[in-house]
Amino acid sequence: MNKLLVIAALLAALLVPASVASAAPTGPYAKFAQCPIPANPGACLYSKNTSGSFQMGAKTVPVVNPVVLQGGLESTGPGETQFRGAKNGDTLSKTPQPVPGGLTGIVAPSWWPSILRDLFNETINNGFTGVQATVELAAPATAIKIDPLASLSGSGTAVYMPVKVKLSNPFLGSNCYIGSSSNPMKLNFTTGTTSPPPPNKPISGSPGAVAEEAEGTIISQKGVKLVDNSFAAPGANGCGGLFSFLVDPFVNSIVGVPSAAGTNSGSLGGDIYLAEPAAVWASE
Repeated sequence: MNKLLVIAALLAALLVPASVASAAPTGPYAKFAQCPIPANPGACLYSKNTSGSFQMGAKTVPVVNPVVLQGGLESTGPGETQFRGAKNGDTLSKTPQPVPGGLTGIVAPSWWPSILRDLFNETINNGFTGVQATVELAAPATAIKIDPLASLSGSGTAVYMPVKVKLSNPFLGSNCYIGSSSNPMKLNFTTGTTSPPPPNKPISGSPGAVAEEAEGTIISQKGVKLVDNSFAAPGANGCGGLFSFLVDPFVNSIVGVPSAAGTNSGSLGGDIYLAEPAAVWASE
């Protein structure tokens, strides 16, 4: 049978209405505990990403701490779905990743006000040079678009997410971001091959190993690689609190943003699972 027909048949199995009991998910279904879909038709989604990187301008941040995307796909019509966020609101886990190099070796510009210059240099001298980068959703969870067929077949956009990146450091403050809710980075991940604007060259992802689990009620993709190198990265905002009008340009110079489409890239590697909601909630 044609590969696409096999994939379509697997997906169709998840969208067949079935009876459902009210129970906490256990066993192979435990990972879907935050699925917001109460019953078929639809699908529960859980994706755990344990590798990859995120490159903006001059900075590349590897994924060293697992990032989880979870929620569900609600069937809204023939062949149409709407993504719903996790029941507990933790749709995209806010997982900090260490930025290689941090602020090491950087000196405050001489033209800064002395109070700001002294604060920065004192922070650096005290050893607080590390920076953590956290990718966060820049819109409600319903803005996420998931196309299981594209993910499984390696053709088209598998996952779309508008995001912003929080930079955390004692000097940068608690509200330092690359991008914002009004001006996010628009990620269009594919498991296929990208078509980026220059100077970036195409890169390839992978659907991984596709299999049925739990008597066909779960579809797994293990070893998935999602890639995108076609997005633009906006500049920094909110860095340094009251002094953001001075610190934002400083952060921009360190990170190398704003950076145009074709000069940034992102990749995520891990496992993706889709499950029948009825089977999830009937498990005990």
